[in-house]
Amino acid sequence: MTLPPFKAAILPVTPYQQNCSLVWCPRTMRGAAIDPGGEVQRLKDAIAANGVTLEKVLLTHGHLDHASGAAKLARETGVPIEGPHTDDVFLLEALGENVRRPGFADAEACSPSRFLADGDTVSFGEVTFGVRHCPGHTPGHVVFFCREAKIAFVGDVLFKGSIGRTDFPRGSHAQLIRSITEKLWPLGDDMQFVPGHGPMSTFGWERRTNPFVGDLALGRA
Repeated sequence: MTLPPFKAAILPVTPYQQNCSLVWCPRTMRGAAIDPGGEVQRLKDAIAANGVTLEKVLLTHGHLDHASGAAKLARETGVPIEGPHTDDVFLLEALGENVRRPGFADAEACSPSRFLADGDTVSFGEVTFGVRHCPGHTPGHVVFFCREAKIAFVGDVLFKGSIGRTDFPRGSHAQLIRSITEKLWPLGDDMQFVPGHGPMSTFGWERRTNPFVGDLALGRA
């Protein structure tokens, strides 16, 4: 029997209902938590319930709802943090300011063990993800993808029927559009993606229907 490249569980956390993804290698049962925005004990319970040994924390970007629980989860499980790109340092350093927000009691400033750049890879168990630097929503946003499984974890770059906001500090609408069309679309129409919030979709569906970045909306149809 051939096992799938990896398994995943999507766990919406915090009042923002951000999609934290727990991904793991079925052969080694070693895994990673992508964008643990908060509710750290709940995430630890899910890790234990699935029999996973956490190997690292992966961050797509430094916004509070995606990274506020990263430092605590990494410390309590003894694992490193990888990502995002170094251009999000200013956001990671300010995460502790969110501790008084409802639902963000776990918020702490975050210092990744490894920052990521376009073309890097990250691994857990026997699984390897590619990395694309996709600025626009934040300057240091990255996306993780697995060609074999045809799935990407895109944070707040792209959503089903929408795109990420660009009105935050150092956001750029033009950069975001380039990131989507030049970094994501080439991965293939059949690539599924897990967004930072809401349901999954595929790049092909968004190219056909997305009112912000679809081919028709950009005059490329």
